[in-house]
Amino acid sequence: MGKNLVTRSEDYSKWYNELVVKANLAENSAVRGCMVIKPYGYAIWEKMQAQLDKMFKETGHENAYFPLFVPKSLFEAEEKNAEGFAKECAVVTHYRLKTNPDDTSKLMVDPEAKLEEELIVRPTSEAIIWNTYKNWIQSYRDLPLLINQWANVVRWEMRTRLFLRTAEFLWQEGHTAHATKQEALDETMLINDLYAEFAENFMAMPVIKGSKTESERFAGAEETYCIEAMMQDGKALQAGTSHFLGQNFAKAFDVKFTSKEGKLEHVWATSWGVSTRLMGALVMTHSDDNGLVLPPNLAPIQVVIVPIYKGEEQLAQISEVANKLAGDLKAAGVSVKYDDRDTQKPGWKFAQYEMQGVPVRLAIGPKDLEKGSVELARRDTLTKEFVQQTEVVGKVKGLMIEIQDNLFNKAKAYREDHITKVDSFEEFKKVLKEKGGFISAHWDGTSETENKIKDLTKATIRCIPFDREEEAGTCVLTGEPSAGRVLFAKAY
Repeated sequence: MGKNLVTRSEDYSKWYNELVVKANLAENSAVRGCMVIKPYGYAIWEKMQAQLDKMFKETGHENAYFPLFVPKSLFEAEEKNAEGFAKECAVVTHYRLKTNPDDTSKLMVDPEAKLEEELIVRPTSEAIIWNTYKNWIQSYRDLPLLINQWANVVRWEMRTRLFLRTAEFLWQEGHTAHATKQEALDETMLINDLYAEFAENFMAMPVIKGSKTESERFAGAEETYCIEAMMQDGKALQAGTSHFLGQNFAKAFDVKFTSKEGKLEHVWATSWGVSTRLMGALVMTHSDDNGLVLPPNLAPIQVVIVPIYKGEEQLAQISEVANKLAGDLKAAGVSVKYDDRDTQKPGWKFAQYEMQGVPVRLAIGPKDLEKGSVELARRDTLTKEFVQQTEVVGKVKGLMIEIQDNLFNKAKAYREDHITKVDSFEEFKKVLKEKGGFISAHWDGTSETENKIKDLTKATIRCIPFDREEEAGTCVLTGEPSAGRVLFAKAY
């Protein structure tokens, strides 16, 4: 299996695209802007999904499912939301095809089958969900309503990249209703913290928690909280968002409840989501010029065992040891694959599993049988060692934790090295061009300045960190007073 990946230093964008395809994660489809997620890629997404789903349910949320189509009149009920997504919407106008009379081998849209009202293919589900909540909520006894759905959405993208930006993508979207403003704000923060915990403990990806500026907020939200990550090319990636919607959607869809005091009030709302974009973040945070590098907590295969043999007799002897090791590892909670295919040579298999980022590889040959050992290779460090067969389970269990921690610490060290404080716009531009990463700079708080910096540099305010030090200063561009530093970066 030839690797032939372009290196990250040569062309980071091409390296990413090649890696996603060669690691069998995804590929472009016949539908423009849409991708096919292949079994190995989908297995990683399933592990992400399973862990997040568990975390949602542990915090009291339930899953439901809502329609793919949203009537245009519902979609436009909340004006800011409709305006924010209008240019990205796919629209269904007809409900039937018919044979083309000019060419009976072709089909055409039946002009007699025009819908009375157009249907929007959901770019997000607030409209259809809040129209539904109107029927579910009457009293304070019905609150809080904590609903999540796993779904696909469509946002018409002109320039697409596998996982990072596709016209259709998979995600979860939470939509909750609360009796008080504070409860809704607490929910928004709870989910943002949950996303950060998942990113750091499972993806081994350090993130910065903060709030978005007004111009970067979700359309229709009063506040947007986020987690921001740093990729290996010095660009930021928004890994998750949690929105405080105030009473905007409740008022747009007339969702009211009778309070304990007997008053009729509008509910308070949140929405939040992460998507298959996390797959792109996982690839770019840890992988190297040899291929994918996966943290054990999300690797579909944590250990692969490869036999090295000549003839059926040697294979049988090795398989006896390998199958016992595989069984012992599985019993210890480690996912294992024993690859005894005779259609590929060991070297090909080594290259394949290195490309696919399997955390630990065990190789067993005739000499290992004699010595009672195995060759153990780590994907994160590319180091090899010989381990006694009796010690493999203990060694591997320890390595699962060690590799997970090592990947997080390596990514965090890179991130910390790529946060640069600047106090002048010349310095700002120099760091952005020569180093990249997060730029910590004072900002005067106006959208005009934010937009001007974006126009001049293509850098945006990624977040206002929750843990920033409150320090008086002057805006890096205008020299106007600033209450504290924010983080700028070029972003995906």
